[in-house]
Amino acid sequence: MAEFPDGSGAADTGTAVRLTARVEGMVQAVGFRYWTVRKAEELSLRGTVRNNNDGTVAVVVEGPQAVVLQFRSWLRSPEAPGRVDHVDERITPATGAFSNFRVVY
Repeated sequence: MAEFPDGSGAADTGTAVRLTARVEGMVQAVGFRYWTVRKAEELSLRGTVRNNNDGTVAVVVEGPQAVVLQFRSWLRSPEAPGRVDHVDERITPATGAFSNFRVVY
């Protein structure tokens, strides 16, 4: 389970958080980055998504904790493109480093 800034597991504190995730599975060449950007924009989240050389996808997203948790659930759902086998994640306090959500090459 991810660590939350308030130490309470999955409880929603209403504070801004950062989700850093490494997504494993069939997540490259299936529109995963494109749909991740669309979902993040739909939820008004900020951050980045990029392909890693090992076939995984790296996602960093910031926003209100409840919305980030909703995005995290989407990452693991059948709605996400391709096939997600595993998500290695960490949740920390948001840094405010992003002004939008974009693909990093």
